[in-house]
Amino acid sequence: MKRLHLHVSVPDIDQAVIFYSTLFDAPPSVVKDDYAKWLLEDPRVNLAISSRARATGVDHVGIQVDSADELATLATRLKAAGTATFDQAATTCCYAKSDKSWVTDTAGVRWETFFTMGEATSYGEDEEIPGKAPKAGCC
Repeated sequence: MKRLHLHVSVPDIDQAVIFYSTLFDAPPSVVKDDYAKWLLEDPRVNLAISSRARATGVDHVGIQVDSADELATLATRLKAAGTATFDQAATTCCYAKSDKSWVTDTAGVRWETFFTMGEATSYGEDEEIPGKAPKAGCC
């Protein structure tokens, strides 16, 4: 089953954790010095926040999938529609190991589709997504 993903850059991680924990009436499932994540069932969303020195606000949106096959299906749909994707295999980002496919929609919003295979001990490296503004987020 797919899960909507939102990544928000925040100026103060501690204040944001309090805000979102109150909003969702749930603690984050992952908390780091610069990152937190909620994997919620109602609403079915993967909300991630980070204080990684980018502009505050929505960094990107996406769809988290449960298998590599689902990821391939979504990437194939986008490519079939004539949309260029940027694929990343076995990348480390947001304290997780994932395969990803990035695309920019017609309004300039960055979308990430991804399948996570496991946890990582570091945040990972931000990669500049082709066709995007500098300092694009990784997750």
